[in-house]
Amino acid sequence: MSGYPRAERAEVLFKSGYNCAQAVAMAFSDLIDSDEKTVARLTSGFGGGVGRMREVCGSVLGMTFIMGALYGYDETDDAQAKARLYGEIQSLAEEFREENGSIVCRELLGLSQGEKTSPTPEKRTQDFYKKRPCAQLVYISAKNLEKYINNH
Repeated sequence: MSGYPRAERAEVLFKSGYNCAQAVAMAFSDLIDSDEKTVARLTSGFGGGVGRMREVCGSVLGMTFIMGALYGYDETDDAQAKARLYGEIQSLAEEFREENGSIVCRELLGLSQGEKTSPTPEKRTQDFYKKRPCAQLVYISAKNLEKYINNH
């Protein structure tokens, strides 16, 4: 046990086949009064850096999804609430960037800027998990979010 049970759960979810965004968000689904299946559907398009386009890391997007659900605003004229939420998300993203060098999926995977990606995900094999840092990135996003929630 690492002391971060939600981070451990997120890593298990990823290794069981959920995408990076789903795995992080599902590990916190109970905190937003939602079931894992619903959260999995709502975050399914965020994997692979949004639809496997390799943009912002899906684990960071899963973290952002939970931040919005827990601390988000719903009044369009509440500039303070918007700024507060955006600031906290930026802080969490910066913490992730400091630990990993980037928040961009393609950079985290060592892919080039112009490299075309297929919408078809790779088969999850032992080699997949060995060559990709994704399980670790999922753990880190969930750990950082878990620390944030525990301190607020």
